[in-house]
Amino acid sequence: MIALRRMTQDEYDAWRPASIASYAAEHVRAGNWGAGEASEQAEKAFDRYLPSGLDTEGHHVCSIVADGTGENVGHLWYCVEPAPAGSRLFIADIGIGEPYRRRGFAREALRCLEKEGRRLGACGIRLHVFGDNDAARRLYTELGYVETDVQMVKDLGT
Repeated sequence: MIALRRMTQDEYDAWRPASIASYAAEHVRAGNWGAGEASEQAEKAFDRYLPSGLDTEGHHVCSIVADGTGENVGHLWYCVEPAPAGSRLFIADIGIGEPYRRRGFAREALRCLEKEGRRLGACGIRLHVFGDNDAARRLYTELGYVETDVQMVKDLGT
């Protein structure tokens, strides 16, 4: 149904600013960053994690491509991180383009990543999801991901 392939430089150049903007917006919505600082904070995070862009060692920034049509339907950025019990993959960003959502592409991309993780000898896959992203949380739960840490906040309205 899909294949993961390394992004081209042109795809990366289009994806990066859109992903930074989305990341900033999520942090504002979650109350972590103010609107005035969010873009700068998100840009700094990307610069820290992808200092060499597509060529950053240990990071894989992929296009999710539909088999048959070759259409780029989304993206998946993951890295390999060491862990005491063996290396794990960490999903830094996954997204499916608006016209392709609710068609199973994200589910299939995550299954492809599981195969890649096994090929790389990883013992698991880790990710972060914002608490208000019900659709993503439901998908991850259906695929066997379990919550390992939950942060909660109460707005006092002051």
